[in-house]
Amino acid sequence: MIRVSVSNLRQNLPAYLKRVQAGEQLQITSRGRVIARIEPERDPAEDARQWLQALRDRVSLGDVVNPIPDLEWSGDADHL
Repeated sequence: MIRVSVSNLRQNLPAYLKRVQAGEQLQITSRGRVIARIEPERDPAEDARQWLQALRDRVSLGDVVNPIPDLEWSGDADHL
């Protein structure tokens, strides 16, 4: 992430906007303190696709329709 002062941003705005379009993020500072951030616009559809892909990698799909055989069920074994 690039840090840039307000005065430097004003003087070089077109150059910084090109960097943002290329994917970089800017932190805008005033008197050494960060006051704002500029980042590229994100595509919500692409974010959703990436999120779903991450879920696919973590989730396993089993048989959710047929009952569990008695030998495999032990959830209430202590209460019988």
